[in-house]
Amino acid sequence: MKIAVVGATGLVGQEILKVMEERNFQFDELYLVASARNVGKEIEFKNKRYTIIGMEEAVEIAPDVAIFSAGGGTSLEWAPKFAEKGTIVIDNSSAWRMDPTKKLVVPEINGHVLRIDDRIIANPNCSTIQMVMALAPLHVKYKLKRIVVSTYQSVTGTGKDAVQQLMDERKGIEGAKVYPHRIDMNALPHIDVFLENDYTKEEMKMVNETRKILGDSSIGVTATTVRVPTIGGHSEAVNAEFYHDFDLAEVREILENTPGVIVQDDVKKNVYPMPILSHGKDEVFVGRLRRDESQPRTLNMWIVADNLRKGAATNAVQIAEFMMEKNLVY
Repeated sequence: MKIAVVGATGLVGQEILKVMEERNFQFDELYLVASARNVGKEIEFKNKRYTIIGMEEAVEIAPDVAIFSAGGGTSLEWAPKFAEKGTIVIDNSSAWRMDPTKKLVVPEINGHVLRIDDRIIANPNCSTIQMVMALAPLHVKYKLKRIVVSTYQSVTGTGKDAVQQLMDERKGIEGAKVYPHRIDMNALPHIDVFLENDYTKEEMKMVNETRKILGDSSIGVTATTVRVPTIGGHSEAVNAEFYHDFDLAEVREILENTPGVIVQDDVKKNVYPMPILSHGKDEVFVGRLRRDESQPRTLNMWIVADNLRKGAATNAVQIAEFMMEKNLVY
């Protein structure tokens, strides 16, 4: 079993390696791949040092699985070349998510759609993953009609340079900027580029990806995505309207019995999900469960998860594990 991690020096790439180690991910050979400027450098993994190789060399090796976290342009160029060699590419970028010929997968929700001939598999957007993890089991029971979501997203979602900008600003240091405005002590209602409809690309990802993962294009989804100066993970305020009425106690029971979801909801003791508590964890945390008193069959909830873990690295590794477990790797 030959595994490649493409983009191994980035935030998500580093997290993929952590997740692989923690989950004791099985492989015979591991190849760490990065851009030309990093080729030849070394990374330590499980007490062994690995030398970073370039894309051309990695393609020729023809790994069984390549987990990509190297940006959309890189994925569009290189994922097909790996796939032609028979490699299963699990891609963290947005490049393939809405391609009708590619599967967009959260294993706990729709892993069953994967087949042995799937060579490029898309990992959903981090914000979408945590939201559908909480909503999917409720959709099965009550059928979603409409979702209104506002996000509060960590700077880690932008990458290392964004974290550095936050830390520089916090220390009063003038450094490189990746955001158009200050991020420390601020909130930016601007993630990714603005589109012709005045929504951002991130907001439309949540709309389109949610429908694709849940397999229901009739669900109304509207999103406002906001970057905030946190590091532990993304938070979301979700207002979900269903076709069928629900019992709040039953909602809680369904979520408590959903693999990968942890309910933290005891407001009398100030217990609710927070990004500082989700940091480094693979689960999606749900709390502040309450009825929307302004209209029927509508639920308010607060969802938090580490965007580098279940929002990216963990989900990608889980897809690889699923493919191996179901003998979909050849």
